[in-house]
Amino acid sequence: MKISQLAHLTDATICPRLVVKVGSALLVGKDGQPRREWLAALVAEIAAARIAGQEVIVVSSGAIALGARKLGLAKGGRGSLSDAQAAASVGQIALAGLWAELLAAHRLTAAQILLTLEDLEDRRRYLNVTATLGTLLAAGAVPVINENDSVATQEIRFGDNDRLAARVGQAAGASAVLLLSDIDGLYDRDPRQPDAVRIPVVRGVTPEIHAMATGGSSSGLGSGGMTSKLQAAEIAEFAGIALAIIDGQPVAPISAALQSDSGTLFLPRGRKQARKAWLGGKMRMRGSVHVDAGAASALARGSSLLAAGVTAVEGDFQRGDAIAVLGPDGQTLARGLCEYDAAECTRIIGHHSRDHEDLLGYAPRSALIHRDQMVLL
Repeated sequence: MKISQLAHLTDATICPRLVVKVGSALLVGKDGQPRREWLAALVAEIAAARIAGQEVIVVSSGAIALGARKLGLAKGGRGSLSDAQAAASVGQIALAGLWAELLAAHRLTAAQILLTLEDLEDRRRYLNVTATLGTLLAAGAVPVINENDSVATQEIRFGDNDRLAARVGQAAGASAVLLLSDIDGLYDRDPRQPDAVRIPVVRGVTPEIHAMATGGSSSGLGSGGMTSKLQAAEIAEFAGIALAIIDGQPVAPISAALQSDSGTLFLPRGRKQARKAWLGGKMRMRGSVHVDAGAASALARGSSLLAAGVTAVEGDFQRGDAIAVLGPDGQTLARGLCEYDAAECTRIIGHHSRDHEDLLGYAPRSALIHRDQMVLL
């Protein structure tokens, strides 16, 4: 049975492995102190899920907010990159200790994992994360994951834990991702407008769905708004994972959302091959190639990408790097691992395969991007 409604996220037979993301504004009060009573109630829900046979992974924000108070930093520790890194270094200890203490009250073991973007963008490191999560869950631990903000820079960070949660769900082979937010789902317009309507179920994140998103978090503590949540939903749906947004503010928020049947559920697409799911969820491309209408049609039929259909090359990438494939209208059609570096691509674009050996000085590979190393978007 597939996930088709919000209640299925707490059914261990339908959703055996769940990722729960907790935002800063929910975990830390405006005074910079942890909201212990609220968090204890959430941990009790996690413990009940474990007793029911469901494995739970937590993606928890809050390190910067907790550390900023201890260090006396202005703007919640987000005044500069160095402030955020320092706050995270201090706050991560407090955050991990808080989760460990509250989970231990239910005889559950917390395991801390700190990740950067590259840990999930690099294939080998991604597989290491997958193996670690599998071992921890098999041993009965509750992984508590956060971005490693103490070392992450603007170029190598997720920037929000919504997308991190979706990528973790993908790496862990989760059935669903649950985002606890300061809003109870996606609305068709700014939810502050009196005629705004919440959308209970989304079947595919389309441009029209993106147009409904509003910007940043209302709390000022977090970094993710509805736009980041929709990006997380896209990552999840490519991996065949359901994703839900619920209001995390009530005590015992998961139970409250189910009882009121509130939230937005993004239904998954069919589960893809593991490597293609990883490609579909990648957030950073090393470059791109533009293709003509003929090549775009061939890709849609399941063909590999040949150099003859490429019209332009952008970026400085190496063989094996992930690049985007853009159609004649500039829209992204696919992502894939390129068989050539950027300089070689530039030399052979528009040329038939029989000409490649003369242009490159060696026998050509079968395709610019093989269909087995490519995922259509």
